[in-house]
Amino acid sequence: MGKLTDILALAQARGQALERPYAGELTPGEAYELLQQAPGAKLVDVRTRAEWDWVGRVPGAVEIEWNQYPGGVRNPNFVAELKRQVDPESLVMFLCRSGVRSIGAATAATEAGYGACYNVLEGFEGDKDANGHRNNIGGWRRAGLPWHQG
Repeated sequence: MGKLTDILALAQARGQALERPYAGELTPGEAYELLQQAPGAKLVDVRTRAEWDWVGRVPGAVEIEWNQYPGGVRNPNFVAELKRQVDPESLVMFLCRSGVRSIGAATAATEAGYGACYNVLEGFEGDKDANGHRNNIGGWRRAGLPWHQG
């Protein structure tokens, strides 16, 4: 259990350094480790339905759009859907494409009473490289973690 404690302590330190209002910031590898070992931990993928279908999905993730597709409008039912699918007592990790929308999702969940919310840094596809392409720098897929197409 020491490893989980270490991961969470590191995530909390990163979150405090970035002045985040939720529990902390995890790397994709740390998030996967917690998903495997922390009882009841949930990964919530907040990308759009189009991203899940066209870019790829994380097996076992709870899928709740942060922004709706098409149009990109904020999903007004995000917190309600989260409450319906994820226990507020769970350790909850939020994943998006690059780790930005998931900050908003982790913040909203924390404000809604979820006590252990974490953002997954780098997201599913990571940051853009010098040529503007994703999947080359960081991210869940680049880390070799489980995912499948569509």
